[in-house]
Amino acid sequence: MILIVALFAAVLALDPLKWTNNASPIRSVDTIDAMVRSVQWDRVGIYLVSIENGSSVLIKDKRPHLIGARTKIERVTRDNGSIFYRFPE
Repeated sequence: MILIVALFAAVLALDPLKWTNNASPIRSVDTIDAMVRSVQWDRVGIYLVSIENGSSVLIKDKRPHLIGARTKIERVTRDNGSIFYRFPE
């Protein structure tokens, strides 16, 4: 029993924000112009994307995207205030 509780505590300590963010409803989705700058591929692509305001973000996606291509991404805001970026479906 102690082992199970310790294992659960370890998993929760590793990524508590992921669970709370996934439980929070989406408040808004804004479309933004961007450009794909680079990619690292390991089962899932991790893309470095430059946003129109000059900043860069990392986005995970299973679909391929061309480096140097102009694209649209979505800025998603949840009710708890967290913000993440994704490629549109």
